[in-house]
Amino acid sequence: ISSLPLFPLSIEEPMTLGTEDDREERPALVPSLFPFMPPTLYFSTANEKVELLPVEQRRLLKWKMSTVTPNVVKNIIGRSHFKVTKKSHDWLGCWGHHMKSPGFKAIGEHQKLNHFPGTFQIGRKDRLWRNLSKMQVSFGKREFNFFPRTFVLPHDIKLLRKAWEDGGSRQKWIIKPPASARGIGIQVIHKWSQMPRKRPLLVQKYLHKPYLISGNKFDLRIYVYVTSYDPLRIYIFTDGLVRFASCKYSSSMKTLSNKFMHLTNYSVNKKNSEYQTNSDDKACQGHKWALKALWQYLGSRGINTTLIWEKIKDIVIKTIIASEPYVNSLLKMHVRTSYSCHELFGFDIMLDENLKPWILEVNISPSLHSNTALDVSIKGQMIRDLLNLAGFHIPQKDDVVATCSSTSSSTSRSKPDLSADEKVKRAFYLTQRYVDQDFLSTVLDVLTPEDIRVLAESEDELSRRGEFERIFPSPTSSRYLRFFECPRYLNILLDQWEHKYWNNRMKGIQDLGSSSKSRCVHTQPINKHTHTSNSWTHIESSTSLCVCTFCVCLIFYLCAFLLRL
Repeated sequence: ISSLPLFPLSIEEPMTLGTEDDREERPALVPSLFPFMPPTLYFSTANEKVELLPVEQRRLLKWKMSTVTPNVVKNIIGRSHFKVTKKSHDWLGCWGHHMKSPGFKAIGEHQKLNHFPGTFQIGRKDRLWRNLSKMQVSFGKREFNFFPRTFVLPHDIKLLRKAWEDGGSRQKWIIKPPASARGIGIQVIHKWSQMPRKRPLLVQKYLHKPYLISGNKFDLRIYVYVTSYDPLRIYIFTDGLVRFASCKYSSSMKTLSNKFMHLTNYSVNKKNSEYQTNSDDKACQGHKWALKALWQYLGSRGINTTLIWEKIKDIVIKTIIASEPYVNSLLKMHVRTSYSCHELFGFDIMLDENLKPWILEVNISPSLHSNTALDVSIKGQMIRDLLNLAGFHIPQKDDVVATCSSTSSSTSRSKPDLSADEKVKRAFYLTQRYVDQDFLSTVLDVLTPEDIRVLAESEDELSRRGEFERIFPSPTSSRYLRFFECPRYLNILLDQWEHKYWNNRMKGIQDLGSSSKSRCVHTQPINKHTHTSNSWTHIESSTSLCVCTFCVCLIFYLCAFLLRL
């Protein structure tokens, strides 16, 4: 009985024919690329089964259920032998509601919630446009020109009135409640008399020339996953949904859909992952396409879809950066460890007649309900990859018990503060006003234990990405560092790592392993989030052996820098 999944598999999930014993068995734990990092739990597809962990470890696999936990999450965690718990301290994962920032204080170091504090700064429509407008003022319209002209009422009522008068008689505006979801309360108006006056509203210039497919409007749902805000790590799922505005096909739409039925009605070939026709599939219901189907459609018309995708990624990175100072501030105030937070965002994007992407809104709790085979295929793969990417660790039983007795205490971390040499190094790189690539590259010359831990965590995470693509940091992400309100040392570190190793990751992994042995890193398996104080004491005492080497290098860097001046 204990080997059966806690949640029965949904009949919507695609699964090959055969008995459970025919499915490939996968190990329950994914080993790290490095000997000093812990393994992570494996989340399987419907065509796989996950081996059973020893009883003592399996008892720790608890998931806190919420009224908003979608079935796609329940199915996937059930295959990894999680059981439901209602207690506040013994769960490892929860897919639940967003909550007020002080509520994050109750999350233990071994627990993961699918939200960061403060992401409402882009998840609420009014805050999103305020923050993007602020970035536009600071960095210019050339960099931040991907959102429609927007006013927040009642504060901007006079500015809106002037813009309306300057726009002439034939114009359309769209009004939205600032905190609504799923299209509730949205209206298009074309007369000033239709404008509500007394309640908070977001008013946007209507994009009156969208790109049409056979006369039909559509928008894109892009799935974006952030695993960490310091350092910032952003992933984008390579597939998504194309949602057509009309509920009925026009005659021309029917012709078009028949022509491209093989693009949306597909099953994934297990061997080569190519799309294949499946006449029994209902994936076209609801007038949705897969994002990859749209790229094939546009590509067949000679359109450069790679350029569109790059522009979308640019929008995503800049929008997430707009929320970064708020989130990091609240993380420091209310969250014990960065391990405890991760978040999936749903970006709604529209293409205009020139195929320029515009951001419409950001959802911090995007719908994961699966009403069609297309939804099941895309969302199922996406959530499975997301949970693997999240990197769930198995804690020690004592750590769970300790969390139970300290949930009401302060958010003091069991990990000590940075050592003296680490503080000096970080301050050195953050206080230089005029720097070039040659100077920044020296950040990798002497790696502290914390540097090595962060880089190893990043490489491990990247190796589990599945169908996600990491877009920050990336080989071209240096240009985005200037958009941060405050420079972050770890962003510089990862950016330089990408500069050096993006085209030869295996060498980077080998060099990092060598650094861990030669530069005073504790090389026993240590889980940062379930460590004992003795483990960190060992690291800190070992770190002191690196001080002399670092100081010599620091003097060399300073001399070289002064000579350049």
